[in-house]
Amino acid sequence: MRRKQSISAGLGLGATLLCSPLLAGPVGPDRNYGMEVKITAQSEDDRDLDTRNGGDAEGVALDLRPWVYGQRGNWGAMVMLQAVAGTDIIETDPTDPNLDDEDGTASGFNRDSSRDPDKSYLALREFWIDYAGLTDYPGEHLRLGRQRVRSPTNEGTWWDIHIESLNWTMDTSLLRAQLGVAERFDEYRTDLDNVSAEDKDRTHAFGGLDYQWRPGHWAGFKVHHSSDDGDLPDSQQDAEEDKQSKAYTGDLTWLGVHLDGDFFNHRSTMPLNYWGEFTWLTGEMDRRHFASDGSPDHYKDMDVDAWAVDLGLRWNLNDRWKLGAAYARGSGGEGDDESEQFIQTGMHSNRSSFTGLQTRIHRFGEAFRGELTNMQVGTLFTSWKPNPDFETSLIYHRFWRVDDDEELGQNGISPFDDNDKDALKAGEKDLGQEVDLVITRYFNQGMLPAGWGGELDEESALIRLRSGLFFPGSAYASKGDSKMHRVFVDMIWRF
Repeated sequence: MRRKQSISAGLGLGATLLCSPLLAGPVGPDRNYGMEVKITAQSEDDRDLDTRNGGDAEGVALDLRPWVYGQRGNWGAMVMLQAVAGTDIIETDPTDPNLDDEDGTASGFNRDSSRDPDKSYLALREFWIDYAGLTDYPGEHLRLGRQRVRSPTNEGTWWDIHIESLNWTMDTSLLRAQLGVAERFDEYRTDLDNVSAEDKDRTHAFGGLDYQWRPGHWAGFKVHHSSDDGDLPDSQQDAEEDKQSKAYTGDLTWLGVHLDGDFFNHRSTMPLNYWGEFTWLTGEMDRRHFASDGSPDHYKDMDVDAWAVDLGLRWNLNDRWKLGAAYARGSGGEGDDESEQFIQTGMHSNRSSFTGLQTRIHRFGEAFRGELTNMQVGTLFTSWKPNPDFETSLIYHRFWRVDDDEELGQNGISPFDDNDKDALKAGEKDLGQEVDLVITRYFNQGMLPAGWGGELDEESALIRLRSGLFFPGSAYASKGDSKMHRVFVDMIWRF
């Protein structure tokens, strides 16, 4: 009932905005409405490495996203709806995947079916009101509603998510700034009754500042604080029966400093692009923790002191070819009352244009989809853009655990051993390696509203191949398959 009331309220807001004089205007070059049409074909085999039934996805989905946008003076507003119909549970949005269908719930376990996605659903994807009159700077906006929150550097490892937020941004030639608060109250989808356990009762406050100290060279910092006063599972049995239960509560603060040589700017003309960021995580958490021998469950009130580093270097050989390398490491390890396990903010997608092209690619593998928790990864890549309408990236990743006795963060691989436990072998660090190939063919730019086109980052028509082939390492104790793959073909038209 609560979910239906939330969706009804959201649709009511959408109808109000649709009928608002703000959106009532002539349709000309800057159109007030449109439709994004997306067809996605997906082939996935086998996320559990053949250690149990399931773990595959094969099918096609149609994703329709009608939108309406308007601007009057300093005020603007937008509403985007969504209708998805598929032959299987298909991932049509790489920044908002159906993770709860991939969480590795072992056969025989009960689970909270309220988070099971359907093949077809309706959704209220975005709805927000924007005011651009707080300052005289043309790139300044204050936006309230369900929106896509992204960090000024566009690295994807801090903020890149659709969420209910009050978000202020400013983007000038020398200064980029952001300040906001966010909390997820509903998914606004007809197939999901509740928000995920990790998002429930979790509030985020965040901000960042970047200064361009010389053309193409930026220095800056980011701060993020999350407060979670939700409930942990009452017993070990509850946690095992519901893999979607909350893993920790408490208050955590991230502080990051970075140097950016236009590393995520695909329009950069500098011969060498670079990125370096160091992040410190501190705070206190109550964490669910159960002994491996099945002894009575208990909780740890832990102090968190963890860190992460993310480095990248890209050499632009000429207008067509680029070569690069990257390295990232998130600390790991846990004691009786202190944790060195790094955790990302929960508002990240880990998708960015790190290969120097327009396409946003998963930083830690299209197949493995790792997170910077007790993990390090080395990356080599090359990209080729022979003309403005075609681009391709070839990427190689190698993954390791930092602490060979601790867990990883959420990722796209979920094998189980014979006892239906996560199949990560104690004492082994080698997680495996992956090769990704991403190809995009663009067409025309089409008719997009001048005040909203920057949200898309892409031309209005394209065909894209996203593919990853993962080879598991010795850390997976009971792997049945020697490889797994994820392949997507997206066809997008924006009218």
